[in-house]
Amino acid sequence: MTERPYHRPLTPGDRFFEGIESGRADPLRVAEAADRAAYLLVRGAHDSDDGEIADRVLHLADTEGIETIAEAWAGRPADTIAGCLWRLYLLRSWVYADPLGVAREFEAGRARAAVDSVVSGVADPPGPDELRDMVDQVLRGIAAGDFADVLLRAAAFARVVATGRAELPDSDTLAAARIQSVADQLDRAARLELAGRLP
Repeated sequence: MTERPYHRPLTPGDRFFEGIESGRADPLRVAEAADRAAYLLVRGAHDSDDGEIADRVLHLADTEGIETIAEAWAGRPADTIAGCLWRLYLLRSWVYADPLGVAREFEAGRARAAVDSVVSGVADPPGPDELRDMVDQVLRGIAAGDFADVLLRAAAFARVVATGRAELPDSDTLAAARIQSVADQLDRAARLELAGRLP
């Protein structure tokens, strides 16, 4: 059986989350470069006084060829900065590709998911524009705020959407489980970050 092909983060549909399970083996030097780039984006940007860095980090996926680095990030473990960035950009790309579908799933899940609405941070009612604004606000925190808070908010958002997807009549339980896995991974990474142990 051949290995599943790599899926870039801008691919529409449920395939967004297949990349989490790809198990692609990257050469050591590529992994080191991916980790270094991720470290500089998170730690370097956070320590900077440049007010434009938050917006530059946010729009890397759209304007600066982040896909090339993301290919390396995709193979990094969930409990690394690079692995976290992969999952965060995955969520953002997914929301931008299908804002109506994600809004529908979020609406279906928010009454049942065990998260604080302040943590997930979506306006009421959560339409497509509100979801895009929320995910952008969360990712701005990479450069301008607390990385643990970014991870916790993204995890809460993913948990609500996974719950909603599972609740809908046309639910895809495999896709919902993948999104829930992303939420769990981001939550664990946030705990590591709070403890000063996220590499």
